[in-house]
Amino acid sequence: MKEFLWGGATASYQCEGGFREGNRVQSNWDKYLHEKNLENGDVASDHYHRYEEDIRMMKEGGQNSYRFSIAWPRIILNHSGEVNEIGVNFYNRLIDTCLSYGIVPMVTLFHWDLPQYLEDEGGWLNRETCEAYTHFAKVCFERFGDRVKLWTTFNEPRYYTFSGYLIGNYPPGHQNLQETVTASYYMMLASAMAVRVYREGYNDGQIGIVHSFSPVYGVDMTVKSQIAKRYAENFYNNWILDVAAMGQIPGDLLDKLAESCDLSLMLPADLELMQKYTVDFLGLNYYARVVIKPYETGETTLIVNNKGSQEKGSSQTIIKDWFEQVRPVDSRYTEWDTEIFPEGLYEGICRCWKKYHLPIYITENGIGLYEDGGAEQIDDKERIEFMNQHINAVLNAMEDGCDVRGYYAWSPFDLYSWKNGTDKRYGLVAVDYENGLTRRPKKSYEWYKEVIKTEGKSIRRKQY
Repeated sequence: MKEFLWGGATASYQCEGGFREGNRVQSNWDKYLHEKNLENGDVASDHYHRYEEDIRMMKEGGQNSYRFSIAWPRIILNHSGEVNEIGVNFYNRLIDTCLSYGIVPMVTLFHWDLPQYLEDEGGWLNRETCEAYTHFAKVCFERFGDRVKLWTTFNEPRYYTFSGYLIGNYPPGHQNLQETVTASYYMMLASAMAVRVYREGYNDGQIGIVHSFSPVYGVDMTVKSQIAKRYAENFYNNWILDVAAMGQIPGDLLDKLAESCDLSLMLPADLELMQKYTVDFLGLNYYARVVIKPYETGETTLIVNNKGSQEKGSSQTIIKDWFEQVRPVDSRYTEWDTEIFPEGLYEGICRCWKKYHLPIYITENGIGLYEDGGAEQIDDKERIEFMNQHINAVLNAMEDGCDVRGYYAWSPFDLYSWKNGTDKRYGLVAVDYENGLTRRPKKSYEWYKEVIKTEGKSIRRKQY
């Protein structure tokens, strides 16, 4: 049996900084945040310069794996596919540092930072972006595949496309159902194309996908609620997991979309490719479940709280003629409206294992809090409680027969949070953004170290 991976996860734009260094070209997030004059990731946690320190602290904290993403704008310089050797060398050093500390790298190819030169040509609305992505993936496999044996094609394609093309709060900031369908389809096609490249030449490791997983719960067992629940499952989960794991877009989802969208972009050869090149494992990012009821009234409404306590309780999801999200009044919520419901992680793992029978990694799990990054040590009791409850859920699922192979805390150190800046902190290690980006372990860092040391035996257990 392989060693269980206890790690931390980051994303290139959220932690690296160095946005003008090493020949890195502009990303979609650079342009979007600069134009809107919002807090950005120009410096972030300065992982670009401090990666050795950060990886060493992971090792000292007992972690044996690091999930990170490769910044496409650091690797491919232009439309012609020219490789930036400076960027390649940076990731070679990062990977070698991981290995020198006994840290297993899990590498995500795309975690939302698209080169702006591709965004200028339509981004994920342009089929040619699939070809550009495949070239990028092949370069990464060629340059890093001798040492990296765990790959994921995309991080959270659902969250990325819905935020950028349906909600409109991420770049490119559109609100258009047809564009959402187009971008979603092309990302899943690109994922299958990357799997094909990997299988044809670099298949001594495993390749998966990472999904923003929201187990769906209905308010009751009425027929109307069960129909709404199916709509919600397709909306939140099935169009990623069914395609990635089984190679099939749900037929009833296509039926529903065909009522209002042009699906002619879905070519038979594409569908055949997606069916053939499915993933080796599933990465599940779990933060909360979704509770839904049948649609009643109103236009499609998607409101995400990116301002924390200033707008607590403002989040809302209504998908016209499909379903409405319900927020149970007796549940606990973070300042950003995320329900704290660890039972959903247990139930979600069990559902995925039963349905797909593929190995599972919990590729992100954590809680955002307001904290004083300059404090000598942060006593983050809420994070410890949150992680205890959720790791407990993972252990319970494993004991019940689910093949879970790793747990990654989001995040090993504080980083930039999309549209929330650096106020929303997730790290096990504090980053003092006001004083030279000094790193200081929080109490959760030492707590997690003990959990890893005891292989989870120090967790306060509760059975579901």
